[in-house]
Amino acid sequence: MLRRSPDVKNLPKIYQNLGQDYDERVLPSIGNEVLKAIVAQFDAAELITQREAVSNRIRTDLLKRAQEFNIALEDVSITHMTFGKEFTKAVEEKQIAQQEAERARFIVEKAEQERQANVIRAEGEAEAADTISKAVAKSGDGLIMIRRIETQKDIAQMMSHNPNVTYLPGGGAGGEGSGK
Repeated sequence: MLRRSPDVKNLPKIYQNLGQDYDERVLPSIGNEVLKAIVAQFDAAELITQREAVSNRIRTDLLKRAQEFNIALEDVSITHMTFGKEFTKAVEEKQIAQQEAERARFIVEKAEQERQANVIRAEGEAEAADTISKAVAKSGDGLIMIRRIETQKDIAQMMSHNPNVTYLPGGGAGGEGSGK
């Protein structure tokens, strides 16, 4: 919004050079010129976050440019700031690119954490295998026999709950299951 008035002492000169519709001829062009020059110095986020600074710079530059045409601006205020489709699209594309970069960083971090977890897991398994190996070397096959028995017990429990499996004990004829 612009409140303006001509410099009264230069009114004849204004009418002679610019005509009686001086404000309709001059103000839109210098307004666009100043707006484009100032807005080009900021990105979209800065235009929003530094709105007051942007407004002050526009006001100052408009006052100077209007004085060159002997027009006194009494008040300049930016009441509504909108962006063109191309500008809005560019801002959206920048935000999407930033989100994709953040997503890529997250994926890299996740992969690194999974890699570290796998290394720790492998170290733990290697340590467990080493401990078992030492225990077997120290006490013989007892641990291996216990693990076999536990595994056979687990298999027997799973099979006993399965209705499709029927257990037929060996008849003691020397075949499998006779214990010989």
